[in-house]
Amino acid sequence: MMRILLQQKDTGLYLQEFRTWTRDPAEAMDFLSSTRAIEFCVTHRIVDAQLVLKFEEEHYDIVLPMMVERGSSVTSRLHR
Repeated sequence: MMRILLQQKDTGLYLQEFRTWTRDPAEAMDFLSSTRAIEFCVTHRIVDAQLVLKFEEEHYDIVLPMMVERGSSVTSRLHR
């Protein structure tokens, strides 16, 4: 099972709900897709976050830094 989470780059905290962050990934908001997570960032002007594809076994987690530019659309770029 995989969960799609948003994580603050600087603090490592996970988004629990709008403007609320948690250290516990189990309490974090799970997005249905990476597109929805990016849309959330664009809508709420969250610019300091990265996507985390969280798996049951933590060593399989994938962190995807993203760049949400002011005024950008859902097609925001993911850094490679």
